Amino acid sequence: MKITPVKGTNDYLPVEAELREYLQETICRIYENCGFQRIFTPAVEDIENLDKSEGGDNLNLIFKIMKRGDKLTKALNSGDPGAIADLGLRYDLTLPLSRYYANNRSRLPSPFKVIQIDKVYRAERPQRGRLREFVQCDIDILGSDSLNCEIELIHTTARALLAIGIDHFKVKVNDRRLLREILLGAGFEQKDLDSVCITFDKLSKIGPEGVEKELQNKEIDPAVIRDFMRLLADAPLSLEQVRDLCPGSEYVEGLSYVIETSNRLADGKYTAEYDMTLVRGQGYYTGTVFEIESVDFGSSIAGGGRYDNLIGKFVKDQVPAVGFSIGFERIFSILMEKKSRQGDRPQTIALLYDEADIEAAVRKAEELRASYRTALFIRPKKTGKFLNRLEEQGFDGFLVFGKDEEVRTF
Repeated sequence: MKITPVKGTNDYLPVEAELREYLQETICRIYENCGFQRIFTPAVEDIENLDKSEGGDNLNLIFKIMKRGDKLTKALNSGDPGAIADLGLRYDLTLPLSRYYANNRSRLPSPFKVIQIDKVYRAERPQRGRLREFVQCDIDILGSDSLNCEIELIHTTARALLAIGIDHFKVKVNDRRLLREILLGAGFEQKDLDSVCITFDKLSKIGPEGVEKELQNKEIDPAVIRDFMRLLADAPLSLEQVRDLCPGSEYVEGLSYVIETSNRLADGKYTAEYDMTLVRGQGYYTGTVFEIESVDFGSSIAGGGRYDNLIGKFVKDQVPAVGFSIGFERIFSILMEKKSRQGDRPQTIALLYDEADIEAAVRKAEELRASYRTALFIRPKKTGKFLNRLEEQGFDGFLVFGKDEEVRTF
């Protein structure tokens, strides 16, 4: 039998597990301090819900669960490959939240400010930075279309990042509705906008040349592509430039309000800015989208947006909603590489004792536990090698019972 975890999943050593727990607890504490409430939803969802969720490329990454027993036999005999699965693992926390809200809305406040910190699953091709099982840390506000929700989510997420030692970041903000106005103004046809946005979303990966080539392959009017590439050459565009491109647009004023207010609330600890190139991949986003980029590490560490139509797929009326998700696995990797320590964690020590001294050693450990996390170990023959292993796993020191008066730190 294999001893390694399935590709795209990880085992975590004690020092790693401790950091992960600390990060989740700290993030959750900040969220709760800001008035958000935690919920839990199942990892398994109805396959119909997942397939109709407009999750963009993630719909191709759903782990599907086959029917069981007679239902599976019947599905196999039908000759329809699509009939063999009736369930799937959630690929994010937004679709389950939308179903949860639709099912429980009569018992929930409006607006509902909610926390989800849990595992999600995607059938990715395993590689660095892409796991099949990973944690997301989400906060959402359901039931309000006020732009103040965007401001509150940005501020709360930024507080959480600062609390876990992530600084030097910027919040990029856009509005998909404004982007569509810009694209229409550039000459693209209404029917092509979704496809063009999918291509435009790849700008940071494939560059302007790649975007131009992909638009050509989609048989977009060459003159429109040419004008659009001239517009991209002037990027990054300021909101003032976009105001000239889209005179009278309410979305320009909305973005200006969100960005200016967020910058005042930041008190210089981070910045919020307009980014015309920000699209976000999920198809369910309807308006404002945002992303946090680490200046030190040059990568995205959080993202989200408004998804005003998703809950409406479950209920008869539309329910406005907006959310922000921290990229937990990326942050965990960054802090592990930095060998970051948990800020207020008590020190962990080992109390080594001879096997015959168990009762006295336990009593000594209880004394030490007033100040330290204390683990008992029978003293091994090769003490040095054992202590090295403890240090690797995050222990701060040790004490040999009957020999040491004070804790010795590594």
